[in-house]
Amino acid sequence: MSADFIARIVGLFLFAFIGGYVGYWLGNLGGENVALYTVVLTLVGALFGLVITPYFTTRPARGLRSLMKRVSPETLFSALIGLVSGLIIAALLTFPLSTLPDPFGNILPFVSVLFFGYFGIVLFVMRQTDIIGVLRSIFGRHSGDPTQPGSYQSGKTILLDTSVINDGRISDIAHTGFLPGSLLIPRFVLNELQYIADSPDSMRRLRGRRGMEVLSTLQKEPNVTVRISDIDVEGMREVDDKLVVLARQLKCPILTNDYNLNRVAELQGVTILNINELANAVKSVVLPGELMSIQIIQEGKEANQGVGYMDDGTMVVVENGNKFLNQTKTVTVSKVLQTAAGRMIFAKPED
Repeated sequence: MSADFIARIVGLFLFAFIGGYVGYWLGNLGGENVALYTVVLTLVGALFGLVITPYFTTRPARGLRSLMKRVSPETLFSALIGLVSGLIIAALLTFPLSTLPDPFGNILPFVSVLFFGYFGIVLFVMRQTDIIGVLRSIFGRHSGDPTQPGSYQSGKTILLDTSVINDGRISDIAHTGFLPGSLLIPRFVLNELQYIADSPDSMRRLRGRRGMEVLSTLQKEPNVTVRISDIDVEGMREVDDKLVVLARQLKCPILTNDYNLNRVAELQGVTILNINELANAVKSVVLPGELMSIQIIQEGKEANQGVGYMDDGTMVVVENGNKFLNQTKTVTVSKVLQTAAGRMIFAKPED
């Protein structure tokens, strides 16, 4: 049985009893038709309780629960600390305020509780970033050996997108320790990953299963903390939209390879960590005029071109290199071209 149904039944009997009592009292007050008043108001009370009860019991509770899911843990913690601080100040002022002449001595202590409780919540939530930063700086330095895995990681949360899990490189990056934080995977991302793994398309199914294996590897990685949360975003259907809203609420970056998500998130002020950009940034840097040895393994698209690859996967296009196929040749870098797909190097063979 649903909570609404139980609330309606309870409200039916409760308001039926209240209606019957009021009808009995009105009937006795008028001196006649006691039974009629009692029966009519009992039925009216039962109908009122059956219809209205969920609107001030279960539905506000669901709305409050939904609101709590959307609020970040930092905000909840700051609000709690603010409420406690406000109540302490109000308690300290209760005695001097109670000594004031009536009616101020009876009213002002209660007003001070409401005012300072509300003021404490608002003030601490407004400055939650500074407060959390101070607490982390105080307790983070004494919470264990900073060289141990996880000592600094707990201070930052990174949201993972489905694309970056399917990509697979995230596990290698996590193994190196270059991710200074805990990786948060919302349940809706995990559901999308499972949907891809169950896809009738063989390639999508293979990619989804690979993502599941990568996620399992990440959970066993000692250098990083992986958390799967049931936190959700109401009013959003697309996974990308939910990730952006969630990142804004938690004030954390999104780790992704999705170009569209990258652009949308940047427009909304969300920090993006892109593995493709990271891969391009750590590739070997070469300048025009440098010499390098490259194995030419295939012909290029243009006439007389040869193509080879550096150890990091960077493509090297060698002019007049088609006659050196399957040979290792010393070449001179003539031009370095940076494209959206990555870095491309043009070179000429040494005479």
